[in-house]
Amino acid sequence: MKIGIEGQRLFRKKKHGMDMVALELINNLQKIDNKNEYVIFVKPDVDRDCMHETANFKIVELSGNSFPIWEQFLLPRAARKEGCDILHCTSNTAPINTKIPLIITLHDIIYLESISILKKGGTNYQKVGNMYRRFVVPKNVKKSKRIITVSHFEKDRIRNFFGYPENDKKLVAVYNGVSEYFKVVDDKEELDRVKKLYYLPDEFLFFLGNTDPKKNTPGTLKAYSEFIKNSDKKIPLLMLDFGSDYLNKLLEDIGDPELRKHIQLTGYIKNTDLPAIYNLCTVFLYPSLRESFGIPPLEAMRCGAPVISSNTSSMPEIAGGAAHIVDPFNPSEIAKGIEKIISDDNYRKSLVEKGLIQSAKFSWKKMAENVLELYQEIYNMTNNK
Repeated sequence: MKIGIEGQRLFRKKKHGMDMVALELINNLQKIDNKNEYVIFVKPDVDRDCMHETANFKIVELSGNSFPIWEQFLLPRAARKEGCDILHCTSNTAPINTKIPLIITLHDIIYLESISILKKGGTNYQKVGNMYRRFVVPKNVKKSKRIITVSHFEKDRIRNFFGYPENDKKLVAVYNGVSEYFKVVDDKEELDRVKKLYYLPDEFLFFLGNTDPKKNTPGTLKAYSEFIKNSDKKIPLLMLDFGSDYLNKLLEDIGDPELRKHIQLTGYIKNTDLPAIYNLCTVFLYPSLRESFGIPPLEAMRCGAPVISSNTSSMPEIAGGAAHIVDPFNPSEIAKGIEKIISDDNYRKSLVEKGLIQSAKFSWKKMAENVLELYQEIYNMTNNK
């Protein structure tokens, strides 16, 4: 069996959620499968060292500036040329005209839902991307042999949206994993290295968000503003990958520009430095409005950080009772959660202990094994074996 895997963005330097999921899938398939052949289709970029060819894994670079052209024309043509028996597209969209049996990982369908809070804001790039998804995803769903999604919550959303029967085998929930290097770090030199590299204070709250409206950055800043005003402990807030101008605009919008003096921006941080930051943080904040899975809370739990997460979408399913759960639309509730964790040592310790147990249930190896079973199932079905 020859399996094609779309990994268009895997060589880019700044990888994000879906990129890391695809990369972990490929790396773990390399560990567990030496029988089948794989062809990984990527766009040329700077980070070629993130993935390597092996005896049964071939990398094919396809140049093309436009993502729709890359995906709709270059990818299916290359997969056909390579003789792929299956094509797995890993990032929500896929070619609409390929004749190769198709598996798609549909992380979420937020861009198809009429949720007003998620329509506002976002960059022009995100808005154009959502327009493209709204056009191709319904066609992809109809054509795919299997649709992989990342939680039972999202599986139900997809099933209800497209009208599939409850037990339809076309939809499969396969949980994401957590990389093994996210763990409690006892190496003081490593912690000191990262602390000095990013000028980290002794105590800090850690918020890992972005400009996507679903990440609830304005709501998190409102909560932090309330915390600073009401708490005796003025713990700084660490924010990754945010520009100062963008942050200043958000602080003006929430009516507290003076909050800037309590916030530290780090810029982009390498994924391999994140474990130390999770280990060092006082509380990890993830009060997102909508997630199909949500890997960062599990990463933080693996590193021994107490987590604040939301009562919406998949987050209670994934947190499994090991996070402090809040209503993300209520900044006061988030602020009170921060105060409770930093002031109640026993409660903080219980969250840490529960988090270590819950996060251990998720592994990339298990995810890769489940996906490999789906490859075999589709191959057998399409070849009448």
